[in-house]
Amino acid sequence: MSPPRTSTAPETNPVDAERRSKYAVPAVEKALDVLELLSAQAVPMTQAQLARALGREPGELFRMLSALEARGYLRREDNGGYVLTLKLFELSRTHSPHEQLLRAATAPMRELVDTIRESCHLSVLHRDQLLVLTQVDAPTSIRLSVEAGSLHSAVDTLSGQVLLANSPEAERDDLLSRRAEFLRKSAADRSAYLAMLGKMRDDGWGYAENARFVGGRDLSVPVGSVRSHTRAVLTIASLRGTHAPDNDLFDLLPRLQKCAEDIARIAGIAGMA
Repeated sequence: MSPPRTSTAPETNPVDAERRSKYAVPAVEKALDVLELLSAQAVPMTQAQLARALGREPGELFRMLSALEARGYLRREDNGGYVLTLKLFELSRTHSPHEQLLRAATAPMRELVDTIRESCHLSVLHRDQLLVLTQVDAPTSIRLSVEAGSLHSAVDTLSGQVLLANSPEAERDDLLSRRAEFLRKSAADRSAYLAMLGKMRDDGWGYAENARFVGGRDLSVPVGSVRSHTRAVLTIASLRGTHAPDNDLFDLLPRLQKCAEDIARIAGIAGMA
């Protein structure tokens, strides 16, 4: 498992900082700092690592971590590292604008996975990141799975790239202007990246190999359109050589597109191009 990336508490602008100092509740601020840091890091962090990243003493966090664990927001791994549970995700879904999309996706995704025997997940953009709304696992003993509720880079993942490719240009450019993953690219690499998004938009799909790890293959299509208020991306996540020959993944594209069309139709976001 990779060690946590060195980090500080999430950045704030001067207005946010002034508002926080005026209305700050230290215990709440401390808990939110921990939740936001664990969400950003996406790897288990021990009490000592959390304290170091947040510029606090380990003893300051003990009671707060215990309370968050007791309430089900955190889980402690065998190595002592803390990770987020799905409780925040479940709470957000109580009044989620994506609940209708989830209901619309359930039957088509299960039918697709039963047919192709590959895992599939549905994702949306959430606060400049890629949020996995739901995952249907392949009915096989060896499969690739992405945890529902997990957050990933919208810039570096295929699912995020397909979503950006199918977003209004102003919205896409605004998001990219805030993401370090894009800003640290050279001018030439940024141009190449935007050209890649343009090709994905023209093609209506995206494909990537070894994007997250060696042997991984992703095939993604958009759900909804650039003009629809709700946009999502449907992705087949596969391991090289597990079930079918590698070149057979493209044979699944029509079925993936049909599933995306069914979800959009049921959710009422089809035909808005």
